[in-house]
Amino acid sequence: MSESYDLVIRGADIVTPAGPVQADLGIKNGRIAELGRELSGQTVIDAGGLIATPGGVDPHAHIEQRSGMGLMNADTFETATRSAALGATTTVVSFAAQGRGERLREVVADYSARAERGAYIDYAFHIILSDPTAPHFEDDLQDLIKSGHRSVKLFTTYDIALDESQIRRVFAICASEGALACIHAEDDEILKVARNTLIQNGKILPKHHAEARPRSAESKAVADICALAEQTQTRTMIFHVTCIEALDAVAAAKARGAPIWAETCPHYLLQTAEILDQPSMKGAKFMCSPPQRAKADVEALKRALIDGRLDIISSDHAPYRFDETGKFRNGPSPAFPDIANGQPGLETRQPLMFEMFEPSDFVRLTAETPAALHNLAGKGTLKLGADADIALWDPAKSYTYNANALHDNVGYNQHEGQCVNAWPVHVFLRGNQIVTDGKLTAEPGQGRWIKRSWP
Repeated sequence: MSESYDLVIRGADIVTPAGPVQADLGIKNGRIAELGRELSGQTVIDAGGLIATPGGVDPHAHIEQRSGMGLMNADTFETATRSAALGATTTVVSFAAQGRGERLREVVADYSARAERGAYIDYAFHIILSDPTAPHFEDDLQDLIKSGHRSVKLFTTYDIALDESQIRRVFAICASEGALACIHAEDDEILKVARNTLIQNGKILPKHHAEARPRSAESKAVADICALAEQTQTRTMIFHVTCIEALDAVAAAKARGAPIWAETCPHYLLQTAEILDQPSMKGAKFMCSPPQRAKADVEALKRALIDGRLDIISSDHAPYRFDETGKFRNGPSPAFPDIANGQPGLETRQPLMFEMFEPSDFVRLTAETPAALHNLAGKGTLKLGADADIALWDPAKSYTYNANALHDNVGYNQHEGQCVNAWPVHVFLRGNQIVTDGKLTAEPGQGRWIKRSWP
């Protein structure tokens, strides 16, 4: 008698690393146990005509986190991961952000408690390092890496930037202990000069934000970090690449054999700097750092994602409401330096990118490679033994985003009016159905922390 599975998803067009396969997925104990034909199971879901992909892996999202401006973002782990699940993402890597003087182990314990209480999907953390002078900094960092927190985030700008000697020391720890260093790379001195010049000339609107963060600041910092990663042989991820010059620096480092990877985000593939130039401060909705660039940059980023110079697409979900609690905390018409930077993206990343790329590239960029680079074992693929994190897409179901179609706590949708021509109708987390016919059918707190091992 043939084996019976806990769940069988029957007849979907499955996007696998080896190409598309029409088959049944047999799921047992939360994992993919078989790809075959006419499998039997306790529960059988007819997925004929649907496309099965791995659940999305979003390795860059700010959740329940205080910004460098001292502003708590709009989403809790419950609201953010609810939104992610409905957008076909089943794993997220967010941040445990150290404040001045805070012990790292206490920071991680605090964020872990928040996520355990609210997360609908599985999660891990990047540890944001902002104060190497805090008590027991190096001991805590080494212990946390060994315990499974295998990535850190560093800034080269803002008031949480580390100087070169501090970055070198962190890189040495990452290299020796087996952690990935993730970098927000913009040159702080170039930014200061550009910002101060604009303010002195009365150029303070949201549209001036793009001029305040010139591409030269990004490209210089990216090149510097690439050189340091090469010197120290530290595995390094460059976050949110936006422009041709930064892309070229990444590509050159890769060609030299440096342990460098890089990501970009949907807003850099769908928006240019012109989107910031809108009446009545509406451009503030779209402010992010680094800013959007030009059409030529958009096209270059798309090509680089296909040819491998860029590796993954993350959301960089940074949720601030378009009101006095968020973007306008400093008044109804603040100067651009006083407006919180960031766009929501956890719910929209997968549908928008499914629309933009071929299925195999979509899976590689939004699930398979993010999981591999961030050591998320069992995630991002539909092969035997992997976690049964699955999204079923209806290619006949089109959807046009409206002004507030999302399920986060941000209150606006920067992709209003955008139409996508396929939709995730069912989503599974470790074999448990968490979205059914486009509706959330799970409870908060079902997500689990993922312990990451050294590759």
